[in-house]
Amino acid sequence: MAYVFDAEVMLWDARKDETWTLISLPVDDAEEIRHRTEGMANGFGSVRVTATIGSSTWQTSIFPDAGQRTYVLPVKKAVRTAEGLTAGDTARVAVELRDF
Repeated sequence: MAYVFDAEVMLWDARKDETWTLISLPVDDAEEIRHRTEGMANGFGSVRVTATIGSSTWQTSIFPDAGQRTYVLPVKKAVRTAEGLTAGDTARVAVELRDF
């Protein structure tokens, strides 16, 4: 199951440098993912996914963000560089669940 959406690249609140950037999934998608993966999530409630932004595809995990009632997708520097993204930019994102 793939989820496709547009979202802002954000700096992680705990570290305001460019080393930690995240994208929040839409709340409706997060609720569906939580339902689909109930009892099967990994450590810290993470869910393994394949993520795509532009021509960059990588395997990673999404992590629950209780404050926003969603999941966040970490966007590594190699992807940001390849796609020309910085904090505040909007990206078209595809997230596909793995192992489910």
